[in-house]
Amino acid sequence: MTTTQFSSETHSQYKAKGYAAANAKSPLAPITIPRRDPGEHDVQIEILFCGICHSDLHTVRSEWSAMPTVYPCVPGHEIVGRVTKIGSAVAKFRPGDIAAVGCMVDSDGNCPECQAGLEQYCPHMTLTYNSPDVHLGGITYGGYSDSIVVKEHFVLRVPSNLNLAGAAPLLCAGITTYSPMRHWGDNEGKKVGVVGLGGLGHMAVKIAHALGAHVVVFTTSPNKKEDALRLGADEVVISRNTDETSKHVNSFDFILDAVSAEHDINAYLQLLHRDGNMTLVGAPDKPHAVAAFSLIFKRRSLSGSNIGGIEETQEMLDFCGKNNITADVEVIPIQKVNEAYERMSRADVKYRFSIDMASLKSQ
Repeated sequence: MTTTQFSSETHSQYKAKGYAAANAKSPLAPITIPRRDPGEHDVQIEILFCGICHSDLHTVRSEWSAMPTVYPCVPGHEIVGRVTKIGSAVAKFRPGDIAAVGCMVDSDGNCPECQAGLEQYCPHMTLTYNSPDVHLGGITYGGYSDSIVVKEHFVLRVPSNLNLAGAAPLLCAGITTYSPMRHWGDNEGKKVGVVGLGGLGHMAVKIAHALGAHVVVFTTSPNKKEDALRLGADEVVISRNTDETSKHVNSFDFILDAVSAEHDINAYLQLLHRDGNMTLVGAPDKPHAVAAFSLIFKRRSLSGSNIGGIEETQEMLDFCGKNNITADVEVIPIQKVNEAYERMSRADVKYRFSIDMASLKSQ
């Protein structure tokens, strides 16, 4: 893997079409953005589909104080497309290949995290959008665009049997749920809980089921019970029903919490048996209150997880190919992206939007 070079070298570039927010209050609108011409280690991709992640909405509206948004902002980090050009040193891809790009497009390559294949924790990791662009200056622009150029190391292979619109969200929602399940052990025959049945939660159910776990979904919505069972859940618990919840005390090996709204995590910690783990992948605005005794008495652990490294993301894609797993998506043209954002803010989607980027050609 090559090391990121922070230099003032001038790169040749071309113009690409995209959709961007001009500020935190403006709707996304057409824009022309610069893309670098492929260098020797680069892969150029015509973007076919790009999933819409809730973090796109947060970033566009500059709702994360720890990660202020630089405008214009072109979101999108769930990218699937076709390779159109490769650099002279590229070995894994050829023009015409179907390829994917996730949440990051570079890292320093030298730190302990990169050496361990955990590029997502690299202190110099470059996000697919809203990160400093070391090649062209300014910031990186994401997948709400007709093309992108990315280092070969950060480009992934897509199994040929997967529906491309449904495969796009695997690059964030898929790896975000797959990685902690793999990290915390073999799930076959284990009891795994999934809190929340949204974009992340529905992928967690599919993946945990395919890993051979006994899957229990916790949801506040009784009308989601049938869907949870369809997706692969063995049991569904309405989390507001304390009698239902209490039946599961001290019984879970692992719980994945995918809820981004404020909620009581101690109620779920009590469901873990000795040495059980609960991992947070949802990020509520307000900090969670954690009771020490929820952890101490059963040596339970509470952790967080952030996407996955490149090798593990490829492993996840191959696993999804083997098990024919994709996200449940509603495919939209780019012209309906602002409507999709409003619907997403109301949780009015089952379970992910995927933008058909062919619609950008008519813009």
